[in-house]
Amino acid sequence: MKLNLTDTLYALSFALDTVQYEMGGISNQHGKNVAFISYFMGKYLNYDNDKLNDLVGLAILHDNAFTEYVREEYNNGELLDYDDLVNTKEIDKLRNGFLSLPRHNVVGEEAIRLIPFRTDVKNVILYHHENADGSGPLKKHDYEVNEMAQIIHIADMMDVLFDLKTLTEKQFDEAIIKIKKLESKLFSKKMVDTLINSFTYNDLKHLQTEGVIPYLKRELKSEVREYNEKQIKGLCLFFARIIDYKSSVTKNHSLGVAEKCMRMAKYYEFDDDKALRFYFAGAFHDIGKLIINNDILEKPGKLTVDEFENIKNHAKATENILIQIEGIEDIAGWAGKHHEKLDGSGYNKSLFADDLCFEDRLLACVDIYQALTEKRSYKDKFLHDDSIDIMKEMARNNKIDAKIVDDIDKCFNKGEEI
Repeated sequence: MKLNLTDTLYALSFALDTVQYEMGGISNQHGKNVAFISYFMGKYLNYDNDKLNDLVGLAILHDNAFTEYVREEYNNGELLDYDDLVNTKEIDKLRNGFLSLPRHNVVGEEAIRLIPFRTDVKNVILYHHENADGSGPLKKHDYEVNEMAQIIHIADMMDVLFDLKTLTEKQFDEAIIKIKKLESKLFSKKMVDTLINSFTYNDLKHLQTEGVIPYLKRELKSEVREYNEKQIKGLCLFFARIIDYKSSVTKNHSLGVAEKCMRMAKYYEFDDDKALRFYFAGAFHDIGKLIINNDILEKPGKLTVDEFENIKNHAKATENILIQIEGIEDIAGWAGKHHEKLDGSGYNKSLFADDLCFEDRLLACVDIYQALTEKRSYKDKFLHDDSIDIMKEMARNNKIDAKIVDDIDKCFNKGEEI
């Protein structure tokens, strides 16, 4: 399957940052900001194009395990006041506080191996919170930590410590002075010098006025490449985990849809590339849910009219996110229409049967089947036969495609394999 990997990470960065903001109070464009600073530092260090693309991608994804960590372990402790980090007591707080979460580094490192990067990125995520003096979570000194990890560490701290979107030139100069004072404690001299020499206030103005992604798309060359099935499935698994970990009630939903999409694609004898594209659509069909508040996603009772209108936005958001990725317009369309109904009663566009292609209808049915057979906060899971009965009733009411429901019954009936 052909894909522009950097373009994909750009498109998905908004959704990732939204989750971090909701669940941890982190800047709602944190990953992009870190990528922006990292780009200038990598360029100054003469990284070639592949390595620079990988650095930017890693920076966007550096907190990829954040939602999983928060969901399972973090107790939403109070964030520190970082006005004067030179104070020894405040540095000790920092080392033991919110930014020194060793497990999210470990989980993130394991997850990042699923992404088909171009260069060797081993231990970049694992070590991106290590301090120069060895006081970080894994007690690694700067000479033990690879350069890209050190770049992301200092860029990460720049965004956490200072509001980059509003910094004046005077405040920027003061911020650099504060970073300089942390030399040999949190950051190596090389990293501090690289930041100072590579990243100026004029560069920051591009972030404030133009935005990170438009700037990087213009300045950093990226390209469409061919990826094999294992690589695409790894990428899908990586993001499906992030999507599903946002809410405990939908854990494993996206991957379940993706796997069933692949089985139905084989049942209908799609060619290998189309089957993989349909798998991709299944994995990403709910990426738009990352912008929906968890209070709504996890509500155990019936949603209010306003809450339901809010959650309906996720289908539109999914299409809007995916359409930004070069070359997957068909996937964006399938994924964005997974809640449409044949009688026009669905969302996000209230389309009718004639507006929905076979793949649109198929993904909608697979999503319904997967949801019915899962336990949710408002229901227990249904068995296969009960799920099919519900779907057949929907088909009789002209909501979904009756022939596809019959085929799903054949394909997923107990003991039936394809």
